[in-house]
Amino acid sequence: MKSFFKFTFASIVGVIIGGFILLFLGIMIIAGIASSSDKAVDIKDKSILEIKLNKQLADRSSDNPFDDLDLPGMNNKSTVGLTTIIKSIEKAKTDDKIKGIYLNIGEISGSFGGIASIEEIRNKLKEFKESGKFILSYNNYGYSQKTYYLNSVADSIYLNPEAGLFIVGMGGEMTFYRKFLQKIGVEAQVIRVGKYKSATEQFFRDDMSAESRTQTMAYIGDIWNQILTGISEERGISVKKLNELVDNFAIRKASDAKDNNLIDGVIYQDEMNAKLRKLTDIKEGKKLRLVSISDYSKSPDADKKYSKNKIAVVYASGAIGMEQSETAIGPELANSIRKARRDSSIKAIVLRVNSPGGSALVSDIIWREVELASQVKPVIASMGDVAASGGYYISCAADTIVADKNTITGSIGIYGLFFSGEELIKNKLGLTTDSFGTNKHSAFGGGNPLMVLPISSRKFTPTEKEIIQGIINNGYDTFLTRVADGRKRSKEEIHEIAQGRVWSATDAKENGLVDVLGGLETAIEIAKEKAGLEEYRLVSLPKQKDPIEELVKGLTGEVKIKILKNELGDTYKFYDQAQNLINLGGIQARIPYQIELN
Repeated sequence: MKSFFKFTFASIVGVIIGGFILLFLGIMIIAGIASSSDKAVDIKDKSILEIKLNKQLADRSSDNPFDDLDLPGMNNKSTVGLTTIIKSIEKAKTDDKIKGIYLNIGEISGSFGGIASIEEIRNKLKEFKESGKFILSYNNYGYSQKTYYLNSVADSIYLNPEAGLFIVGMGGEMTFYRKFLQKIGVEAQVIRVGKYKSATEQFFRDDMSAESRTQTMAYIGDIWNQILTGISEERGISVKKLNELVDNFAIRKASDAKDNNLIDGVIYQDEMNAKLRKLTDIKEGKKLRLVSISDYSKSPDADKKYSKNKIAVVYASGAIGMEQSETAIGPELANSIRKARRDSSIKAIVLRVNSPGGSALVSDIIWREVELASQVKPVIASMGDVAASGGYYISCAADTIVADKNTITGSIGIYGLFFSGEELIKNKLGLTTDSFGTNKHSAFGGGNPLMVLPISSRKFTPTEKEIIQGIINNGYDTFLTRVADGRKRSKEEIHEIAQGRVWSATDAKENGLVDVLGGLETAIEIAKEKAGLEEYRLVSLPKQKDPIEELVKGLTGEVKIKILKNELGDTYKFYDQAQNLINLGGIQARIPYQIELN
């Protein structure tokens, strides 16, 4: 018996000691990864800056060294920041060690297709060409139309002989759920303001309304024309000819693209490498000196100067709700803007908005801090791929609104979306409910017997519906007031261009919702001028979360997402969209639907 307790005790002690050793080793490994991520990268002579964009394109790069790690049970959030790309291209212009840029881009993933972000990168590449250095493009797997649009700025474009160039124009399909909901005994109760606020049409119609079709065709047509014009200027092909090629589906393989002057050659990777060696004077058999954006951003910047004057770039990325993260906007963003307002060393604020909107209440909380900040220092709104509905709400108090010409904006309106499942709950599932309360409206809207789904046990009564409509009307009136005050226009004028309508940035500039067409750099330059600065340095807000804290979160709370992504693969996006549909409920200031511009 003594031997049993002896060995049991020894085993327990061994497990404890082993656990501490593993914990210590884990901490050492994590510390090593974190320290190596900050290590400066030495750039050799005759190097080429290689741009791949094989990660999710975001406005802001993550400082978290673990985001690129694919650890078991951890949600990989690998992203590449637009700001990092722009800075790297700018630095490469005057870096004698960088001889040119190699665009090795097959597909681009970004919010709402990332078309405005692509435009900013494209414009920066056009500036780079003024340095006299080369830009070559090649991909083994072909180009989508938005990828080709970016690559079209290159001096020469090449494709693998078996790769394709997929250009079909902009369009797609919307899915409508009314009949499906009807079959399962659920009905959408929609209360909205604005004939163009079509966010809820999927639940009570079987097709697009005339207003929804009009606004959709207007802004995708505008963006498509911008893309065709850009390609036309770089490739010397008329817009009319490009449309003919698209309508006839004339580009089906790489040789078709070559025959129609969309690319310059059909070659293999080894032949592309030979071209790059020749341009950089690297001998045959020697390895090309390709430098990634990630590595180049860590190389020393000889032109970097320190200044006590700061311009704060406040990033507002994602849907607007109750939680703040790298991909969502919450009330915490208002705190970041408040800190920037109170910091005397921050002379101007650039609010970088990339959001389809969301909670009307949280939008107003953030708007208030933007409005207060604009009273004491310049505040410039810089719109990314999308800054619509709530995204426009938080921008409208800025002194100047800057948007890329391919930004989607507007959608000034509010809706309420609620689901009643009386037929499902009572007749199909056999559940009954009985209300009680101390006052007349204590059981407002009915109960939620299904718990996991936002489906009420009954429809609104006429009085309840009238109350909700009043809340929606007041919210829309407040939205109009905020925009009218910010734009120095009357509410009546804003109402004419509001009503939930989505605009392209070029149209938004014509109707006064946008002041200047340009990217983040344009907004920063305007902030500099308004603040009267000659020298400054940029600071980014909100402050990014501690990498260790995020790692623990990734190993615990995000295991479900990791499993779902592994199991569902490419179809995970449909699961994600279904979750977004559920989140459309309640009172929202949000763009009509998720758009993927390919």
